[in-house]
Amino acid sequence: MSYYNQNYHYPKNWNANGLGWINPAAFAQSPPASQWPTVPSPASSGYSSLNPSISGQSLSYGFNPNVMPALPDAGTGYPPSNAYLPYPTMGFAAFGTPSDYAMPDLPPAVPEALLRGGTEPSATCEEIPFQAISIPIAEGMFSPGLLSGASKQLFDAAGQAITSAATEYIGSVINEMFVKKESDTKRFLPSIKNMKVLNESQRGQRSGADVQDFYQIRQQCLENGTLFEDPEFPATAASLMYSKRPDRHYEWLRPHEICDGPEFFVEGFSRFDVQQGELGDCWLLAACANLTQDQKMFLRVVPEDNSFEDGYAGVFHFRFWQYGKWVDVVIDDRLPTYRGQLIYMRSSEQNEFWSALLEKAYAKLHGSYESLRGGTTCEAMEDFTGGVAEMYDLKDQTPPNLFEIIEKGFRRNSMFGCSIEADPHVLEAETPEGLIRGHAYSITKIQLVDIETPGRSGKIPLIRLRNPWGNEAEWNGAWSDKSAEWRYIPDEQKQELGLNFDHDGEFWMSYRDFTRYFDRMEICNLSPDSLSDDQFGRDKIRWEMSMFEGEWAVGTTAGGCRNYLDTFWHNPQYVIRLEDPDDDDEEGNCTVIIALLQKNRRSRRNMGVECLTIGFAVYRVTERDLAQKPLKMNFFKYNASAARSPAFINLREVSCRFKLPPGTYVIVPSTFEPNEEGEFIIRVFSETANGMMENDENVGVGDIDDRIAPDVPGYVQPSPQRQAMERLFLDVAGADGEVDWVELKRILDHSFRDDLPKTSSLNGLNRQAYASQQNADVGGGAAGPGGIEDLLSMLLNMCCKGILGGSDGDGGGGGGAGGTHPSGPANLESQILPAQPLHDNISSEGFSKDVCRAMVAMLDVDHTGKLGFEEFQQLLTDIAKWKAVFKLYDTEGSGRLSPFQLREALNSAGYHLNNRILNALVHRYGSRSGTIPFDDFIMCAVKIKTMIEIFRERDSEGTNQATFSMDEWVEKTLYS
Repeated sequence: MSYYNQNYHYPKNWNANGLGWINPAAFAQSPPASQWPTVPSPASSGYSSLNPSISGQSLSYGFNPNVMPALPDAGTGYPPSNAYLPYPTMGFAAFGTPSDYAMPDLPPAVPEALLRGGTEPSATCEEIPFQAISIPIAEGMFSPGLLSGASKQLFDAAGQAITSAATEYIGSVINEMFVKKESDTKRFLPSIKNMKVLNESQRGQRSGADVQDFYQIRQQCLENGTLFEDPEFPATAASLMYSKRPDRHYEWLRPHEICDGPEFFVEGFSRFDVQQGELGDCWLLAACANLTQDQKMFLRVVPEDNSFEDGYAGVFHFRFWQYGKWVDVVIDDRLPTYRGQLIYMRSSEQNEFWSALLEKAYAKLHGSYESLRGGTTCEAMEDFTGGVAEMYDLKDQTPPNLFEIIEKGFRRNSMFGCSIEADPHVLEAETPEGLIRGHAYSITKIQLVDIETPGRSGKIPLIRLRNPWGNEAEWNGAWSDKSAEWRYIPDEQKQELGLNFDHDGEFWMSYRDFTRYFDRMEICNLSPDSLSDDQFGRDKIRWEMSMFEGEWAVGTTAGGCRNYLDTFWHNPQYVIRLEDPDDDDEEGNCTVIIALLQKNRRSRRNMGVECLTIGFAVYRVTERDLAQKPLKMNFFKYNASAARSPAFINLREVSCRFKLPPGTYVIVPSTFEPNEEGEFIIRVFSETANGMMENDENVGVGDIDDRIAPDVPGYVQPSPQRQAMERLFLDVAGADGEVDWVELKRILDHSFRDDLPKTSSLNGLNRQAYASQQNADVGGGAAGPGGIEDLLSMLLNMCCKGILGGSDGDGGGGGGAGGTHPSGPANLESQILPAQPLHDNISSEGFSKDVCRAMVAMLDVDHTGKLGFEEFQQLLTDIAKWKAVFKLYDTEGSGRLSPFQLREALNSAGYHLNNRILNALVHRYGSRSGTIPFDDFIMCAVKIKTMIEIFRERDSEGTNQATFSMDEWVEKTLYS
C-alpha cells in the first residue's frame, strides 16, 4: 500500500514529466469535475474492491487534486473506452502528455522538521490507501496516439522489459486447443481371452482349462481318433457375419473335402500365393504379401509344425502380436465354401491352404470374417510383426524427405502399403492408368536404378508395387510392364531387379508418379527383435525401442486432453531422453516415432470394444521441471507442447514421426474427454537410444502438508489430560483394558457423526429398534450417571475438531443448545438425525465394520484383535490428521472427495503413491457415483499406512526390498 498525505501535497509516486496513472478502483472520493478529466466508467459494477459504485471521475494515482489544472478546452484528453483500452477490471490508464496539459507546479517541499526526524503533523483528512495491482502489459493495450515521442519509446521499452521478466519467471498462459476427429472406418478392438500368450506363465493369469493349447488339443484328438472342432469359433453363420444373415447357404468343408491331396505349403511360400476372395479385406492380403518376403517373420506368424500329413488332427495354429504380446490362435480347418469352392482368401495353387487358414485365424481373433472388412494394411502388418505403423497423406502433407524415409525403411526391413482414395459411387473403380481406387497395394521394393538415355545418364528412383488380386489389373503408365522406358536400363540392372512382365499384379513405377497418383502410404516399422543378427550385419539397421503399458482410470488417470487443463496433468506421463542426434541429420535432430495403442479392456471374447478417441502431446522439460513427479497443472498452463499427434481420433493406434532437438521430453497420452476408461501401450522408436521411463512418484512416506496442523494433545508426559483420557478409556474398555472393533465403532460413530452422510432407512431398521439395539449391543447397556460416552466423545472432539479453523459441529456432543452435553445417560436414539438422501457405499450405521476392523489391525501389533490405550491414542492422532486432510480438499462440505483429489489428499497426509496404486484404490474404494466418501478415505489411509509399515518392518536396511515366506505373507495380508 502507498499513501497520500494532503498536508504535504507530496504523492509517493510523483512524476515530474506530467504523466500519471489513473486508478479508478483505488479511491472512495471524487474531486470536482472541473479539476479532473472524465474517465469512462465500465458498464458493470464491482470492478472496485473499495467502492463498487465509483463514478467515472476519479482521483489521479499519485497527484494532489490542488495541483492538477482544469481540463483544457481542446486536446486529446482521455480516449474513449474501446477494444484497445480495456478500462476496467485492471483499471489503469495512462493520461496526459506535456503537450496536452501544462506542467503542474511542483508540490511543496517536505518540511525540514520531518526530514530531521521530527514528529509528522496530523493530516487534515484521512490518508487514502492506494491498492497495489499487477498490470499485465500486452500489445494493443493502449490506444494509438495516447503516448508519443520519447515518452512512448520509454513506455514501450519498460513494458517489454516487464513482460520479458514475467514470462521468464512464470511463462505466459498457453491457450492450446486439441482437435477431435472421427475415423471413416469404425473398428473394434479384439479380445485375446482363451488364447495362449507365448513366453508367459499362464498360472495366476486365467484358468488353464480355458486356454486353448495347440499341442494339448492335437495330442488329445490323435489319442481319441477325432478331428478338432473349435467351440470358440464354430462353423456357423455367426462366425461369418455379425450384422446380418448370409445371403446364401455356405457349407463349411475341410481341405480334404475340397480337393485331393491338400498341402499346407506347395513349393514354399511367396507373395503370389495370396489371392483375394469375396471378402473386402485387400488390406489383409497386402500385409500377407509383404509378410512372405521375410522368412523369419513369416514363420513366426505361420509355424512350420502345421501340416496335413504327420500328426494331422484337423487343428492348426497361427501367432499374432496383440497388445504387446504374442498370442497363439488355435482353429480347426473347416473353411466356408459355396458350391465346393473357397469364398474368401485362397492360394494360386488349388491344393495350398496356408493363406485360407491364416485368414480364418485372423477372423477368429476379431470375432468374425465380417469384422475384417475395411481395415488398414498397417493394422495387419502390426499384428504380424509387432512393429509401429505410420500413415502419410501423399496429397497434402507429403514430407520432403519421404524417399529417404522409404529407403531407410527398407534397410530396416519395414513393410509398406499404399492406396488411392475410394470413389464413393463406384466400388473399386479403375482409373485410366490401370490403378484401383479404394484398394490396398503393397510396396515390395524401392531402388535407385541406373539409366542411360541419349541425352544423359544417371539414376532414377523406382518403386515396385503389387495388387493383391494377382491378375492383369496393373499400372499402365511409365515403367509399367513392357513400357518403352525399360530400354534405357542396362540388362544387368534388369536382372538385378528380377524384372518380369507376367500378369501377376506386380509392376514398377517412378517415385514421382507414385506420389502423384497414390493418396496414402503406410509404413510398419519393425521392432529390433525382428531382424536377425545375420541381417543386422548385412547393411541392415535397427530401431531403438522403448515400451510401457498404462491405464486411464476414471477419476485418477483419465484426465482427458489439454483442453481440460484442470485434469490433464493426472494422465500418465513418460520421460524420454534424446542425447545423440541422428548420424546423417544435418540439423543435429533426432528422429522419433511415438505410437499410442489402446487395448481391449473386456474379458468376453466376442465382445468387441469400440475404439476410444486418443492422442498424445510431447513437452520439452528441464531437470528442474522433473523434480516434480508428476508434472502438475501449472507446468502445462505455461508451457506449450513441442510436438503432438496430428489429431485425437478413434483408431486402435495413433502414431507420428517427429524430428526433435536433443533434450528431455515428457509424453502425455490421453483420451480426448476426461473419465474415459481404457488401457494402452505407448512405444517410442528412435534411431539413437531414448532412455524412456515413467514420470511418476516413488511410493513411500513423506512430510505432512504444512496446512495440516491438528491440535492433538501429546500426552507424552504425565498430565491431568492424559490421566483423564486414560481413566475414561479404561471405563469404556472394561476389565481387559482394551477396546475391540465394536467398541471402537461406537466411539467413532458418535464422534464423527457430522462427517458421515446419513440414510433414512437405516438398512431397513426403524429408528427406535436401531437405537435400542445399539444401546444394548454396544457396551452392554447405557452408560452410567457420569455420561462416560459423552465425556469421551468430548475428548475425541477436542482432538479432531477445530482443524482448518472450524469445528464442524463436532463439539456438539450428544446435542443440546450451545454445544452442551446432556448430563443423563447417553442415548443413541437422540443422536439419530432426520432422514437424509441415500448415498451409495455408505453404511447407515456410520463407519463400516471393515474400516473399524482395519483400524484395529493397523495398530494391533500382538494380533489380539484389540487396542490398548497407547495404541488408541496413536489412532486418535492419525484420525485427526486424516480428517484435517479430508476437510482441506472437501471444500464444498459434501462429505466426499473427487477421485482426482485423492493423490493430492494422500500427499498432504504424507503418503506418496504411483498411478498403479491410485488406480487400484479408486477401483476398490470409489463409489458408483464416482466419488470417495469420508469413511472410505479413512479406509484408504488405514490400508496404506498398514501395508507400508509391514513392508518397512522387513526392509530394515532401507533397500526398498523385503522378503516374506508364504505363511508370513498370507498372515499379514489377511489380518491387515
